[in-house]
Amino acid sequence: MSLRAYYTDAIENFLLRPDEEILGRLVQASPFSVELPQRDAWLAQMAILRTALAGFGGQGQVYFEFSVPRLGKRIDVVLVIRHVVFVIEFKVGETAFTSSATDQVWDYGLDLKNFHETSHEISVVPILVATQATAVPYSFRESLQNDKLLQPIHVTSNELRPAIQAALQVLSGSAIDPTTWGQGGYLPTPTIIEAAMALYGGHAVEDISRRDASRINLSRTSDAISEVIRVSRDRSLKSICFVTGVPGAGKTLVGLNIATKHIDDKSDLYSVFLSGNGPLVAVLREALARDKVRREKEAGRKAKKGRTLDEVKLFIQNIHHFRDECLIDIEKVPAEHVAMFDEAQRAWNLEQTTRFMLRKKNTPGFSKSEPEFLISCLDRHKDWAVVVCLVGGGQEINTGEAGISEWIEALRRSFPDWQIHISPNLHDSEYGAGEVLQKLSDDPNVTWNEDLHLSVSLRSFRAERVSSLVKSILDLEEEDATQVLKQVLRRYPIVLTRDLQRAKTWIRQHARGSERYGIVVSSEAQRLKPHAIDVRVNTDPVHWFLDGKEDVRSSYYLEDVATEFQVQGLELDWACVVWDADFRFSGSEWKHFSFVGDGWNRILKSERQAYLKNAYRVLLTRARQGMAVVVPNGDDSDPTRDKNFYDPTFHYLRRLGIPTL
Repeated sequence: MSLRAYYTDAIENFLLRPDEEILGRLVQASPFSVELPQRDAWLAQMAILRTALAGFGGQGQVYFEFSVPRLGKRIDVVLVIRHVVFVIEFKVGETAFTSSATDQVWDYGLDLKNFHETSHEISVVPILVATQATAVPYSFRESLQNDKLLQPIHVTSNELRPAIQAALQVLSGSAIDPTTWGQGGYLPTPTIIEAAMALYGGHAVEDISRRDASRINLSRTSDAISEVIRVSRDRSLKSICFVTGVPGAGKTLVGLNIATKHIDDKSDLYSVFLSGNGPLVAVLREALARDKVRREKEAGRKAKKGRTLDEVKLFIQNIHHFRDECLIDIEKVPAEHVAMFDEAQRAWNLEQTTRFMLRKKNTPGFSKSEPEFLISCLDRHKDWAVVVCLVGGGQEINTGEAGISEWIEALRRSFPDWQIHISPNLHDSEYGAGEVLQKLSDDPNVTWNEDLHLSVSLRSFRAERVSSLVKSILDLEEEDATQVLKQVLRRYPIVLTRDLQRAKTWIRQHARGSERYGIVVSSEAQRLKPHAIDVRVNTDPVHWFLDGKEDVRSSYYLEDVATEFQVQGLELDWACVVWDADFRFSGSEWKHFSFVGDGWNRILKSERQAYLKNAYRVLLTRARQGMAVVVPNGDDSDPTRDKNFYDPTFHYLRRLGIPTL
């Protein structure tokens, strides 16, 4: 753990060492050239701490620049004193305690509380120090979670020592052994945006992923894919890997990890991350560009946003743009030897691809499904190539999505010499490939590999069984859902209400720091307009997912809503799921509706029914930390919002044991 800080020492040693020695160690540990403002800030922090810690010698440990890989940042100072951990963010020269700085130090405290195993049961106090601010009253208050993470306090330089003393008196607990605390494992579960930024910034997947023995290590899956790539290159083979996993298990993270390892377009291992999920591509690109500009600025270097965004676009591409490039010249060999196809189950079937090519590309007679054409692009290499399909079960939400079976059929039909590396879990019913896989059972080119399946959701680090709960709810397996819900509720709050405003208040009260929250609804939820929710309003996912609390376009404002198309593959910390009459419980089964003209029409096609069910699966598995589910009351004076459209759904969910607001 000491390697995670630029400088760490016992408090008594820190108090005795000269500034020059500590500064030298900080400069030596920094991977960047240290500019004058950073040097002056460190010296100011040392001076403030020497005053604040006088008399605390022998009572703890001090850490400067404590690494938080999940966030790609460093905490200015962490103090372990007696029975309390203090997380301190200094704003040298600042005259105000800003909300963004408050969220920053709260985020640091949350990271330790949630992901540092020896911080789970101890008091963590975030402190924001604005050196030139006017003193304000403060008190030591826990949040609603009662997990011993206190709400941030604001102090000036002179108030830091009294604040530390007061916290030690007010808070109780057993003495912390700094050595044991420092050796505690760091088991983060980043959002996909955080993970992408950390990987692109140079962190390894091992730095930002959990490593506990209860789950298959993400690095093992990455290693399995890397081995396929190595063997394929060394033996001039063409190979395809199918990586499966439950929602939120880290499939996209695995793909990004492989792509960032081979980001050099001059290397024969050059890789590209491809996704047909437009919102995901747009959000990740913008997030990476913003983060790189921030890191370059902090390192004292200039970076232009436009140029940085162009670099990112080569690394993360929309699958349809990749396809179109291959269409321009059907003989041209792609620059990439390795292609990661995220959400591969969403690639188009033959009918949808043919229709699109005729209507949008003026290409009549196109006779390949999207999987077959995409494989053919990589097959143009004369020596070797690898395709990695990242596959989610029960995630198809749009017309013409072929599912995984079409990839396998395309291989059998047109690429019989390709080596197939596949997870045995593709036999599971959610992937819809059972019949096709039976045909592969005797194929000598098929290798079955357990490491290509991610079985546990990492999205919800508080309750890994949320995806199982949602599956049971949607499959109307009431007994299973009731039992799983009891386990989930121990650490993952879920509430049910008929009142949207109550849900909004609950979400805001539970979110801490910059934890992101927002309203999600089905794209078919067209009768929520009386609640100021109109799915026809186009929400920009970049602003919704990346902008701050002060921006009316962000999810934080709880005004603009996102549908399954905008949130699939992305995550919130807290979700408000508003349930309309498009997917309604009848007392014995789900019924599926689409609002057309002035009324609801039954959806009778099984394919469209599955898409609607999967839409709710996506919505109900977006939240990492908890969610509020809103089933409106309905209004008998409005025939499109009859109470009977909503009441059975509400009573079903309440009967399972979801607490009501």
